[in-house]
Amino acid sequence: MAYVLIAIGVYLVMSVTTFTAFALDKRRAKLGKWRIPEKTLLLLSLAFGWPGAWLAMRLVRHKTKTRKFTIGIPLIAGLHLAAWAAVGWMVYQG
Repeated sequence: MAYVLIAIGVYLVMSVTTFTAFALDKRRAKLGKWRIPEKTLLLLSLAFGWPGAWLAMRLVRHKTKTRKFTIGIPLIAGLHLAAWAAVGWMVYQG
């Protein structure tokens, strides 16, 4: 059970971090300032932050027309969900 709580905590922290990065990048884009590289946003998403990225794309309307993100974020989410399904299957199998 402790592992589940740790995983939830990691996802929460990384999702908030990723959401904040997306929102900050959106703000900087509007102001014409230095931007957060797309590579950084994608790496944050891959590093357990994909729920925050997905939420930012919906709520902040950022990166919604960029193919890297409209395809990349669902792929990253799918990878994470498949990994969790595999872990669950292995645990269930004993």
